[in-house]
Amino acid sequence: MIDLSVLTEKASLVAKEAGTYLRIRQRTFDRSVVELKSMNALVSDVDRSTEELIVQKLMEVFPEAGFLTEEETTTQKTDSEYTWVIDPLDGTTNFVHGLPIYSVSIALLREGWPVLGVVYEAGMDECFTAYEGGGAFLNGKRISTTTSERLEDTLLATGFPYYNFSKLQGFQDTLSHMYQHTRGVRRIGTAAVDLAYTACGRFDGYFEYGLSPWDVAAGVVLVREAGGIVTDFSNNNVPVASESIIAANKSIHPLVYTIIEQKIG
Repeated sequence: MIDLSVLTEKASLVAKEAGTYLRIRQRTFDRSVVELKSMNALVSDVDRSTEELIVQKLMEVFPEAGFLTEEETTTQKTDSEYTWVIDPLDGTTNFVHGLPIYSVSIALLREGWPVLGVVYEAGMDECFTAYEGGGAFLNGKRISTTTSERLEDTLLATGFPYYNFSKLQGFQDTLSHMYQHTRGVRRIGTAAVDLAYTACGRFDGYFEYGLSPWDVAAGVVLVREAGGIVTDFSNNNVPVASESIIAANKSIHPLVYTIIEQKIG
């Protein structure tokens, strides 16, 4: 049986190494080398080289596991019950434009269920870690979601649609409601950090749609282990496989879900 606590520590070291590499590359980054992967989805050689670094290191840590990666730099996929899910640079647009909020996200799935999550926010040098049953931590100190009970007392986070605009009107209606009934809504441009900040109580909740597994897999573990609830927009407990997510403390989650159900359906 694998030791999740040991794997989490090793994965956090890999994430920090990758984050250090990203910080160095951002200092001299040339926007002219950016490619458009799909509508509003940027990618560069930094994304790919960072992913290659992470994959190589994780193969040494846990060679039996397979990989699900955003940039598909590896064909190392197995039928193992364990799969690493990697976003080497969550917040590429921020990175490209010189904004200091971007992250490395590493998760481990056991038969599709997230059991380990590491989010390293490179700009702030903050490493969020969690594994199933072990609690959630920020730079080694235990964290938890907020205890807010009223929507009026909350600060929420979201992400804007990049290419899937099928729910745009309902999403806009949801934002309109939140503007008027919360302390504010923030959009910082990296789902992994949104979830990490929800886990440590900087945000009371977070919602978004149009996501991929590597965007949320690590953050799902963080929020759950910090005492929060994570579902998709249909209130199903499968956010890694879904394209939508609601993550919040136990009191706020049902309030956010109810509004999304009313406005988006």
